[in-house]
Amino acid sequence: MHRTAVLAAAALTALVTVAGCVTPEQQRASQLQTTPPSRPAPTVTTPPPTPPPTTTTTASPTPTTTTAPPTAAAPAWVVGAHPLPRRSDGFGEVLTTPPVLVNRSLPTKDLLPPPAGDGYRSTVAEVPDAVLNRSTWQPSCPVTRADLRYLTMSFWGFDGRAHTGEMIVNARVAADVTRVFGQLFAARFPLEEMRVTALSEMDLPPTGDGNNTGAFVCRPTRGATTWSAHAYGLAVDVNPFCNPYRKGSLVLPELASSYVDRSNRRPGMVLPGEVVTRAFAGIGWAWGGTWTSPVDLQHFSATGK
Repeated sequence: MHRTAVLAAAALTALVTVAGCVTPEQQRASQLQTTPPSRPAPTVTTPPPTPPPTTTTTASPTPTTTTAPPTAAAPAWVVGAHPLPRRSDGFGEVLTTPPVLVNRSLPTKDLLPPPAGDGYRSTVAEVPDAVLNRSTWQPSCPVTRADLRYLTMSFWGFDGRAHTGEMIVNARVAADVTRVFGQLFAARFPLEEMRVTALSEMDLPPTGDGNNTGAFVCRPTRGATTWSAHAYGLAVDVNPFCNPYRKGSLVLPELASSYVDRSNRRPGMVLPGEVVTRAFAGIGWAWGGTWTSPVDLQHFSATGK
């Protein structure tokens, strides 16, 4: 009996020793078995659960929209771009005024730097070589270079902006002319352009749409062989399109027929008793608008012709 007790004690000791080297799961399993395992079960290390994959959402880049620069609007009318068929007298056919020119208000292209500020500016100088060479002056003209002066003067355009114009006139009227255009500037009377007429323009086909305010042009009087007052630098034409020349069926410029009606008052028109006629009368110049035939509404002269 003593031997049986010893064996039981030894078995219990062995069981306790083995139990100290197993996992709790193995311990629970041994409690259900009547015969202990011959060796401990290997330790199983359970890896930590794999975390679910992280989904990274990348925002789609906002598409870049490239805006093309605005395209410059096409001009309402290109002066000199539409030659007219000629009449037997060499002038262009007198046609109905294009709708875009019925109330003419074209912008001014700057040939000279615009004046600084809103004040009137003018200069009087001898005619520079470069200006004389691009003008209509030739040695056969009735005046010499020394008889002429080159003016620059501020004017308001139909675009509501101040511009600098140029003009060649006779030296003896230069100061008077700058005063006249100073009064027009103060009244904000609009002019489309003011530049020296080039010799090359004399041979261009008629387009009937010019509106340049100018003075010296070395040419004979229309329909005559004698020199005009313009050839002496003693006449100025103001906004010719808005103030056309008329003689019989001829209207010049040839597309300006809508401006023959003077009851339809529009900017740029020379009218009796208003600023332009008053200013030129103030220096003793005559207005062609008072003539019977031709009626030259654009024309002012120191000679009365």
